[in-house]
Amino acid sequence: MTLTNYYRVLGISSEASVEEIKKAYRSKAHLYHPDINHNPDAKDLFIAITEAYDFLITNHEKIKSDEKAYYHAMEDWRKYRQYRSRKKANSYARTPYSKFRNTSFYKTTRIFDGTTIIYGFIISVMVIVYTIIGYFYRVHHPIPGLEKPSLFAFIMLLLLGVLFFVVSSAYLRNYIAAAKKRRKK
Repeated sequence: MTLTNYYRVLGISSEASVEEIKKAYRSKAHLYHPDINHNPDAKDLFIAITEAYDFLITNHEKIKSDEKAYYHAMEDWRKYRQYRSRKKANSYARTPYSKFRNTSFYKTTRIFDGTTIIYGFIISVMVIVYTIIGYFYRVHHPIPGLEKPSLFAFIMLLLLGVLFFVVSSAYLRNYIAAAKKRRKK
């Protein structure tokens, strides 16, 4: 397959980001996995989208850098990775979809996993705590020659921390709901 075919089989543009590639793969893998889709071509389509995903994720930076790097990546791919990728896709195609979704390969397509959400919580709590501690420390221990800390800056940083916390909470709720939904299937 050519690079254009890889983008086409995933239904994305050649300017797609890594996140867009992952999202497209997740939806196509669900659509064409032979365990769900019983069309005779489903297995071949599933293998093709898995091969395309594997190539595009592995070589995303090389493809974007320059033409020479792209041709070198394509040659390396043909020699070594294409066979391995197709073999792996073939084995995934024989696996029931519920088990396939739990493979490490499929899990790499998730944009927000538990670790990312935990980091979001940690950052938000750190911003809130350090903002409060820093502001009150500066109020009680002023530095000679500098004016008192800005109340506006304090409020803005506090709001930023709260915003991070709220966004992390929303993602955590969605992550938990999706995990429960996956377990029920």
